Amino acid sequence: MKRHLLSIMTLFFTLAALAATPGIAFDSAVHDFGNVKEAAGPVSHDFVITNTGDAPLIIISATTSCGCTTPEIPKEPIKPGASAKMKVTFDPLGRPGEFEKNIKVKTNIKGKRPTLKLKGCVIPKNKK
Repeated sequence: MKRHLLSIMTLFFTLAALAATPGIAFDSAVHDFGNVKEAAGPVSHDFVITNTGDAPLIIISATTSCGCTTPEIPKEPIKPGASAKMKVTFDPLGRPGEFEKNIKVKTNIKGKRPTLKLKGCVIPKNKK
């Protein structure tokens, strides 16, 4: 009887562990830089990622719509209830006018690829 009880308990805890899933939330999905001076160089923003689930959240990759935008993903898994920052840098050099850049985030959550957005307007440097 003890052996059966132990087997049932082991099965229960195994199934409970398999049911654990990470969740993801961002402090905001869009960051507006407003007016950015081309001559001032790159600008950055930290998106705050929170794991709203009950298993570790892994940021596998972040891809952008342009080479002028560079994301830096957290290297360690984000524990349940914890937060981490993902720094995204935009280089305005040679890109005058309004911009909108998308960042697709790949995680260990099946079927979910959130998209973040940077936007603003690049003020061109004075030509002499």
